[in-house]
Amino acid sequence: MTLLESRARSGPLAGINPVAKLGAAAALTIPLVLTLDPVSAGVALVLELLLFPFAGLGWREFWSRTAIVWVLAPLTAVTIALYGETSGTVYVDWFLVRISEGSLQLALATMLRVLAIALPSVVLFATVDPTDLADGLGQVLRLPARFVMGGLAGLRMVGLFLDDWRALELARRARGVADRGRLRRFAGMAFALLVLSIRRGAKLSTAMEARGFGAPGQRTWARPSPFGRREWMLIALGLTIAAVAIVAAVATGAWNFILGPG
Repeated sequence: MTLLESRARSGPLAGINPVAKLGAAAALTIPLVLTLDPVSAGVALVLELLLFPFAGLGWREFWSRTAIVWVLAPLTAVTIALYGETSGTVYVDWFLVRISEGSLQLALATMLRVLAIALPSVVLFATVDPTDLADGLGQVLRLPARFVMGGLAGLRMVGLFLDDWRALELARRARGVADRGRLRRFAGMAFALLVLSIRRGAKLSTAMEARGFGAPGQRTWARPSPFGRREWMLIALGLTIAAVAIVAAVATGAWNFILGPG
């Protein structure tokens, strides 16, 4: 565990059941997916930014974890602005590029919606431990134990996957075969890592079967996964933010139900 992870898991959200974080993320995401307007996404984003300081993440950690979201959201908006649906005044019309009043509004709404959906998901799951998530999925949601334990084993292998990639890169560099041909080098390393992953997966599945992970019958869990008042409060908070955003959009006439006719 890195120092970054240890700090994140000591924050106020660290002790909340991961299933509740899934529920809160879903409560925020589903209403925002049903509409595409700048008001609902903007209101939700403002409320989320006001609550992020209470998540227990330092500002440096927050920016490091969410940097990719801040980069990709504007890029998505640029694509929509250049090639989105044309309506209203047309400002630029050149070849396939057509920038209009409608495409700019759609680009703004898309960027805000991406930020409003992605940022809370990143912040909520910054404090999730894979084992705690597996306990919650198995005990709270009652998902099949075989599926849950297989997913947990896969998540635990991600760190080894990255270590293997670094080891392969260093080994090839030490042998002097990593100085040129980047595409060829990447393809060779990817194939080698695929073979290594398949072998490790086969060994892991055999070891898990030998230890009774695939045995029939009721499975017991080493650690309880409580789901109480704090978890329900987090889900209620997500529902409240979504409700305020929807009411604001409807009140201003900006609500745009994307699954509606026409």
